[in-house]
Amino acid sequence: MSTLQDLNQVLSRKQDILENAAGVEKIKKSGKLTARERVDLLLDEGSFMEQAMLLSDAGVVTGSGTVDGRPVYVAAQDFAVMDGAVGAKQAKKIVKVLELARKTGTPVVLMCDSNGARVGEGAAALEAYTDIFAHMARLSGVVPMIAMVLGPCVGAAAMMAELADLTIVAKEGALLCAGPQVISATMGKDVKKATELGGAKIAVENGAAHFACETEEEAVATAKKLLGVLPANNLEDAPFSVEEDMNRALTGLSAGAEGMDVINAMADAGSVIEAGKGYTGAATAFGKLAGRTVAFVYTGKGDTCDKRMEKIARFVRFADCYNIPVVSLIDSTGLEIFKTVDRQLNVVKAASKLVYAYSEATTVKVTVVIGNAIGAAYVAMGGSANADATYAWPGACISPLTGEAAIAIWGKDDINNSTGDAVAARKELAAKYEAEVADGVNAAVEGLVDDVIDPADTRKMVIAALELMSSKRDSNPPKKHGNMPL
Repeated sequence: MSTLQDLNQVLSRKQDILENAAGVEKIKKSGKLTARERVDLLLDEGSFMEQAMLLSDAGVVTGSGTVDGRPVYVAAQDFAVMDGAVGAKQAKKIVKVLELARKTGTPVVLMCDSNGARVGEGAAALEAYTDIFAHMARLSGVVPMIAMVLGPCVGAAAMMAELADLTIVAKEGALLCAGPQVISATMGKDVKKATELGGAKIAVENGAAHFACETEEEAVATAKKLLGVLPANNLEDAPFSVEEDMNRALTGLSAGAEGMDVINAMADAGSVIEAGKGYTGAATAFGKLAGRTVAFVYTGKGDTCDKRMEKIARFVRFADCYNIPVVSLIDSTGLEIFKTVDRQLNVVKAASKLVYAYSEATTVKVTVVIGNAIGAAYVAMGGSANADATYAWPGACISPLTGEAAIAIWGKDDINNSTGDAVAARKELAAKYEAEVADGVNAAVEGLVDDVIDPADTRKMVIAALELMSSKRDSNPPKKHGNMPL
């Protein structure tokens, strides 16, 4: 056979794969995009370089391309081939992408749409997942990994999405331990669709995903936005955008402001991308300050529960992997107190995770106390050990306990000796404690807070701190890794 005949045979085979009429029809009936349509939607036009195309029965489309001119590797599971089920061939293709991403320092986007393992391969299917997971674990902290859940992801397929740094779930996507048929059979429930068990909204509200999207197109757009603010790898800086006036005053902000309102006011216009919206009262978001990518964190008002702290801890650790500065806003009345022992222990454990995450992080850390900073919230996120710069708004309360709780212990004798109404006396003493002992000004006098600032100057002060510390170089002692209290 001549070279030309060989080439024509290959081209004909490729054309058959691209057309795949039966597979395309199957996908279209489900209302989803095909794997290649998803890849084309993500990547710049004409930039896709597919790998191992002739290995078409693997059930995944892999290769590289660019997003807004920046390189990215992509693996899109193909539901048209055995419902995207993972076996040895699929693992081989995905692992190659992960390895090349590691060698080149290039972000990875995983488009997940799989009913699980290829049962017919037996143990080989489990080995396939093991190989993928091991490579993802090693790649963690080297390059950003973004998972897009665009269909059902069952069992180990869901674990693959969870091992990524950031997880986006479209409306037809679902993260499941088992499929609807298995659930119906074992739980006695009549489950028709996977989304009933682990759809986009459910996934975000339970902390299993960072973004819920109505359509696949919105999910792809979200992934592109994230790639636009994240560095390519742990050795490079994040993309720098057009600088906005650093001295812009934040008019209208005052004590009692909601954290996300403060974040949106502080950040460069239109730059905020909130991750995990709707999961706990804490907020985590990417944004720009004078063109520089930062990770915003907000404790949420009131008591801080275990889920809030775990959410923040994970986000801070991700930011630190890629040397993204962390800007923390504190307004917490302390750890949430639960009546049951197990919940109490969960809170203590989560507080330890939060402290660990901030203590381990060597990136630039700037903290602003916009309200209360009671107990563990200040210990973890403020102070000279866990923040390079700490500012407080007027009226901020920084203390081991709230005023009323402190007086209940510290001012017990004064209350007992009061001749008037005990309740009124308690409130008066609490207010006095907050004004004279726990006030942010007193913390500044003791050198525990760098300055008490006008809320309107928050953006200017934080940007100045980031600029000053942009050359920060710090590292943890040589070790294999720390032992975070999980």
